[in-house]
Formats: sequence, structure tokens, C-alpha cells
Amino acid sequence: MKKLLAIALAAAMTASLTACGEDAKITTAAPKEETTAGEEAAADAGEKKTGSEMIWKLATDAARDYPTTKALIRFADEMYERSEGRIAVDIYESSILGDEISYMEQLQTGTVDVAKLSIGTLSGLYDETQVFLLPFLFKNNTEMWKVLEGETGEYVLNGLNDYSIQGIGFTDCGSRCFYTTEEIKTIEDFKGKAIRVQNNQLMNSMIDCLGANPVNVAANEVYSALQTGVCKGGENNPNIILSDSLYEVAPYVLLDNHTTTMDVICMNLDLWNSLSEEDQTIVREAMAAATEYDREIWDASVEEALKKLEEGGATVVQPDDAVLDSFRAAMDPIYEEYAGKYETLLNMINEDLK
Repeated sequence: MKKLLAIALAAAMTASLTACGEDAKITTAAPKEETTAGEEAAADAGEKKTGSEMIWKLATDAARDYPTTKALIRFADEMYERSEGRIAVDIYESSILGDEISYMEQLQTGTVDVAKLSIGTLSGLYDETQVFLLPFLFKNNTEMWKVLEGETGEYVLNGLNDYSIQGIGFTDCGSRCFYTTEEIKTIEDFKGKAIRVQNNQLMNSMIDCLGANPVNVAANEVYSALQTGVCKGGENNPNIILSDSLYEVAPYVLLDNHTTTMDVICMNLDLWNSLSEEDQTIVREAMAAATEYDREIWDASVEEALKKLEEGGATVVQPDDAVLDSFRAAMDPIYEEYAGKYETLLNMINEDLK
């Protein structure tokens, strides 16, 4: 039986975004009038109405003002409204229930009811999802969403059943880019540099293929590692580069978008199976509304992050096609190594993209 035994494999696959704060719990409210693009929802979630038949605990490591957390607040509000107050959702953000590995285990045992899990974490449990970490798998998030909304997405969500989890939907996790202490413009500039990545063999291989040296440090130690020279750069999406202030010590950002990936919103399988068909439909509809909202605000958040990075003194470089082609060509050994291992999902992805 796979289930909890697979947790050990996940131990080094992810990192938390932020530390928890005293006010990290968000309570759901009866729906209010719409704010502009929902921007005030995360900062001003009201008190949950009493009398709900079910109160679910939702865990995320993302901060309150992060786009994904805003989408989860939308999910909570939709659940309350569509169930006419029978189902309320308490959101525990900013890792208040531990990092992703910790609350993934709680999700499996039912201590947590719903959780946001990144592919980096989830692939330690559900190995096949590691296919989404392949560099340059998608040209953009339009391609990614086409796949997630097709048969591939359903395959992934239902495949989690083997681990006491039901996937209920996806949110955008952005396109990962390099940030460095010294400017990098071409593949030659990577040679010999120590670049921080998640402790994941595929990610390590990507850095090796660029001629750099992979360094694995926890997310909350990256800033100091850059300060002290333990690493000369790392990679993440622009929102995280900004929110974690990484640009202060690594002010060069290369928008190569080498990995475009997603977060998976998951529910404890026993809880899911206990729901009536009507309530399962409510969950799907609420998640669909949250995903739609997430897609509305994500791109705008990236544009705003890039603007603030430049205002903060960062140098943002958009590599030309020749540079990107050299990066893609360098990744050939990774595809040769992993294509057979993940053949089923790769074929499904190619079919969805035609």
C-alpha cells in the first residue's frame, strides 16, 4: 500500500514560501459585494457564519496576499454560498500547519481536509507527476491549461486516489526563471556557477545540463545562501523572487521560463467519498470558479511583480530565441533519461496539445 509510506520519499522535494504568522488563519464569510478584481478579499475575509454542518480545514504555505491564496479564499466563499452555509472552509495560510510535506501527510490522515500542493512536493508521493517539472515542456501557460483541462488533468487528479487523496483542481504556479548575483545572458555564463534548486533529481539534472552546479538549500535559507556566496543564483517565478526579496541579493533576473507548472488543490479521499453527489458537484463548481479567478489575477500579478523588481533595482533580461534554443538543446539528455519513465503522461500531454 503506497499511501503514507511514500511520504518519506517527499522529504526533500519542496520548500515553504513563508513562515507562519499569528494571523495566518483566514475564516470564510458569507459572500460580500464584489471588490475590484477581488483584490481585497484576502486582506478582509470576515468571520465565518456559525451553524455550518461541515467546517473544513484548508492548508497552504502561500502568504495571504499571494494569488493562489486569493483563489483559495474564492473557493471558500463559493463553497459557503453554493452550499447555503452548510459547508464552511477555514484557510490556514503561510505554513501555519507546517510546510507542504507536513500538511500533505495531515491531508492523507484526514487531519487536514483540503490542501494546496506544488508539483515539486506532490511528485515525491506521486512520482508520475514529476513529468511536469521537465524543462520547456510547455511553451507558455496557455499550453499548460489546455493539458490540465483535458484528459491529462483528470488522469492526474484521479491518480491521487492511490494515496488517500482526491485532486479537485489546479491553480497556476507560474513560470520559473533564474535570478543570479552576476548577470547571465547566455548558457556559457552558467558554467561553474552554484545554482539553488529544490532537492529533486530532475531539477539537479537541469542545472547540470546548463554546466552549473546544483545546490540544495531550504527555501527559508536561500536569501542567506546568496548573501554568503553558498550559491550564486536560484530559480523561481517572479512573484516569489519579489515576495521573498531575493532580488536584493541576486538582482539579475533571466526570464527564460524554463518550467511552467501548476499547484494541485487536493482533498482527503475519505472526506470526498463521504460527500453526496450534490456536494461533490458543489466542490467541483466552487473549484472551477476559484481556478477561473486564479487565471484572471495570475498574469497581472506577474506583470506587477516584474515592475516592482525593476523599481527595486533588479535587472530583468528577456533572452532572445537563439539563447532559448540553446537552453532547450542542452536539455536533450533529460528527455532521453525520463521519456521512457513517463511515457504514458507524455503521450497524453502530446495528444492534448495535438
